[in-house]
Amino acid sequence: MSWEAPGQSVAKPLSGWRVLVPRGGKWGDGVAATLRRFGAVPVIAPLINFASAEDPSALGNALHELRDGQFDWIVITSATTVDVLTSLGTRVPDTTRIAAVGETTAAALGLAGYRVDFIPSSDNSARGLVKEWPASEIRGRVLIPQSDIAEPTLVAGLSKLGFVVEFVTAYRTVGVPVTPEVSADVAFGRIRAVLVTSGSVARQLAVQLAPLPEETVVACIGPRTAFDARAAGLPVHVIAEKRSADSLIAALVEYAETE
Repeated sequence: MSWEAPGQSVAKPLSGWRVLVPRGGKWGDGVAATLRRFGAVPVIAPLINFASAEDPSALGNALHELRDGQFDWIVITSATTVDVLTSLGTRVPDTTRIAAVGETTAAALGLAGYRVDFIPSSDNSARGLVKEWPASEIRGRVLIPQSDIAEPTLVAGLSKLGFVVEFVTAYRTVGVPVTPEVSADVAFGRIRAVLVTSGSVARQLAVQLAPLPEETVVACIGPRTAFDARAAGLPVHVIAEKRSADSLIAALVEYAETE
């Protein structure tokens, strides 16, 4: 997330803004560091976490078939799925091609030592992946390991293209209660902006922290997440063009500069 040349000063359009970062770990730390560079005070408060699938045997069977080369494709939609594959020591045979829903997921795959054969170029989403799928590569079986609450967009879309699709739950998405301090900060307007990185985060914001004060800026990581945020009853002020942390922060900075 380095946007300036070495030694070049960075404007502080977010000076004084306290921004809620709804994910922890390396992602949250990286976003927090970038926000600080633009003058913001990040408040890391994870709203979701991930747990093992309730039926690990189904996942184990699917990954066994994968290792045996019984799938022509595997589609990866999140870095969390990459973590699951890595933790289970999953090997993807050379005969099975790997598709990533976007650049962030592709980067996670690369860091974990997996190759990536296809990424949608213009729309990093399930819809974009289906729309841009190469016509010459529509054949055989495809494995889709996702969250237990994943929407059926990808499964339905690839099935309609002509694939034999197998969905398996790779992990569960669970809500994480925020601390009373964070809840009070949001309620009393001491959080200037909240970052919304998924529909799951949007729903947790709505359940735990709504109604948000009118002055609180809601920034969403792409049009699909903005749709989910509105469906959860949240206002939307900022929509990133791409599903990436860089694009999300850039959109928030642009909003602050023109406010």
